[in-house]
Order: sequence, then structure tokens, then C-alpha cells
Amino acid sequence: MTETGEVEGRAGPPLWWARRRDAVWDVALGGVSAVECAWEGVPFAAEAGLPTTVGVLFGFVVGATLVLRRRWPIAVVLVGIAVSPAAMGFLLAVVGMYTLASSEVPRRITATLASMSLAATFVVMYMRTRGDVEADPTLVVVLSVFVAVALTVPPVLFGLYIGARRRLMESLQERADSLERELSLLADRAEERAEWARTEERTRIAREMHDVVAHRVSLMVVHAAALEAVAVKDPARAAKNAALVGDMGRQALTELREMLGVLRAPPKPAPAPVPAPDLVPVAAVAAVAAAEGAGAVCGVEDGPSLGELEALVGQSRAAGMAVEMLVHGEGAAYAADVEQTAFRVVQEALTNCHKHAPGARVVVRLAHRAGEVAMQVENGPCDGKSPEPGLPSGGNGLVGMRERVLGLGGVFVSGPTDAGGFKVSAVLPTA
Repeated sequence: MTETGEVEGRAGPPLWWARRRDAVWDVALGGVSAVECAWEGVPFAAEAGLPTTVGVLFGFVVGATLVLRRRWPIAVVLVGIAVSPAAMGFLLAVVGMYTLASSEVPRRITATLASMSLAATFVVMYMRTRGDVEADPTLVVVLSVFVAVALTVPPVLFGLYIGARRRLMESLQERADSLERELSLLADRAEERAEWARTEERTRIAREMHDVVAHRVSLMVVHAAALEAVAVKDPARAAKNAALVGDMGRQALTELREMLGVLRAPPKPAPAPVPAPDLVPVAAVAAVAAAEGAGAVCGVEDGPSLGELEALVGQSRAAGMAVEMLVHGEGAAYAADVEQTAFRVVQEALTNCHKHAPGARVVVRLAHRAGEVAMQVENGPCDGKSPEPGLPSGGNGLVGMRERVLGLGGVFVSGPTDAGGFKVSAVLPTA
């Protein structure tokens, strides 16, 4: 609705009416009531000794007040009570009492005015029938009571019913609007969670690919450098290094194919829709949809485990690195994400040793404790004799390790040592 009261080019309802139809209906009722009261004004003028024109005009004005029933229902009822001695305003009294009972007027006011109307109708009916009907006074009283109740109680009861029904419909409409807003909010939140899950999964896959490619390619570069150095002097060792380079390349390709297979896996079917009013199921479906959306992208597969650390360390030894591995405590079967994260932390730390600490001595420590598993990779200073491998660094290794560990609620610490080396430590909860 615009400021000029127009909706889609048409003028809005006039004055106090909510709809144009209500205005037309009230004007029509007011017209009928005015005609009725004007007709009843003729005998009233004769009884009061007034000119007929005055009686008709008076009745017309009184009946026309019914047009104001939605705006001032109390005033309309009071007018009906006031003119009841003149025996006019039947429609005015009935419709006025109905409107008063169905409105938002306090119930005590409705009860008071209904009692006044009932008493006024009873008195007028009793006074008019007492002298005209030659009957027992008890019959006159009973008839007067019947007419008073018939003209007052049904409109009040019907008005109370319509008012209660209207309020119920408004309450249901408000509840439906509230449900619609909540469902829209749930849908928006589900979309946000799904987008967040996709972002997290892209980050996870990027970390996985970085770890796999960086480690394998680092070893390949180290072996290729060794192969170049001994190709002429020691053909047997050169052949061994060449075989190791081939193995590393095949392993890297295999792991990359597995990741690409996960990315190309078809998504899981969406859950069945739930009826709108069931808010809790809708919230649950939204959460499940977001989780399954993440799972569709994630495609959780079995990754590396702590049992493969020996082979990982062996690959670094084969590349010429002096690596010592120390294990404390009895190992146990941990959750897949814990074992995979622990493996990747050690793998990335060894990759950094290949990149930044050629010829340095490296110690890998793995400790199994109650409720947690700890790993530490520490390298000493470079020996100054081994050539730099010239491997590029994107600065994502430590960031990725920290994200992995913190994502599982663990603790991650990295930094230089007093001896001139570098140390990476992580503790993961296993519960």
C-alpha cells in the first residue's frame, strides 16, 4: 500500500474499514436500518405529538448510525438503548450487540451494555403489552422476558463466537507466518552450513594433495639429485636411485588418482522432504543435508595410518637422510582421522626437513599415552656439505599441520631449537 492508499492502481478502503467489502456491507446495513427507523418514526411522531417529518428524520438519523458500528460499537449500542422507548431500531439493536460482542471491547463493558439492553427491552415490552393485552400479568412478564432475551442473548453469543473465531484465525495466521519465517531461516542456515562444509572440504583436499605431492616430489627430487651425482661413478647406485624415483612417482600418481576418484564420486541422494510445520524434523533434515553434502564432497576414504610410519621413515632414509625413529608406549587402534592426521604431520615435517635441512640429523618421536598420542619431528642444523635440493616452498606446510591438529582438538607447536635446528610437535586426543 502506498502513502496515497492505493494498491496496484486502485484506491484502498475508505476511513476505518479494513476492506472495501466491509465498507459496502456496513453502508448497506446502515441504509436498511435508516429506512426501518424512519418508517417506525411515523407512529413515534404521532404518539409524541410531533410533526411526521420530524419523526421520520429522527428515525433516519438514528438508523444511519449503524454505519459506525465497526468504529464506535459502544456508541451504536447506547443509541439503540436510548431509542428503545420509541419502539424503533430493531436492526440497530441486534446488529449493534453482535458487533460489540465480536469486537475487542473488554468483556465487562459488553456484559454491562448487554444487561442494559436486556433491561430496556424488557421494560419497553412490558409497558406496551400490559395495557394492550387482556391477559394474566404473569403471561405479560413471561412474554416480555422472552422477547428481551430473544433480542439480546443470541446476538451477543453469536458475536462472542465470531470474535473468538476471528482471533483464532489471526493467531493461526501469525503462527503460519512465524513458521514460514523459521523455515526460511532454517533453509538459509542449512545452505550456510553446506557452503561451510564445502569450503572445509576443499581446504581438506588441498591439504591432502599438498602433503602427498610435496612429500613424494621432494623425495623424487632428492633421489634425482643423488642419481645425477653418482650416475658416472657408481652405475649400480644410480640404477637403485632411478628405481626409487620411479616408485615414488607411481606412489604419487596412485594417491592422486584416489583423491580424484573421491572428487568424481556421485553425491548421495538428498533426504526425503519433511512437512513444513514439523520444525524439529526440518531442523534435523537441514543439519543432515548439510552433513551429507559435506560427505558427498568429502567421500571419506581410509587414509594412511600410524602403522605406515616405519615405511615413511624408510623412504626418507633411502633418500639419504639420517632419520631415527623412537616409539614410546604401547600402540593402539585409534580413530581413522587421528591416525591420518598423525601420519600427515610426520610426513609434512619430514618433507620440510628435505627442503630446508639437507644433511641434518632427524629424530622422529611417537608416544602413546592415556587418551592421547603425541608426535615430534626434530632436526639438527645442516651439515653444510649436502647440496640444497632447490625445492620450492609455498609456506602452507606448517599452516596445514596446525589446521589438521586444531581441527581434532589437539595442540600444535613448531619453532627453531637452541641447537640451530627446527622442531614440530603435536598432541592429538584419542577419545
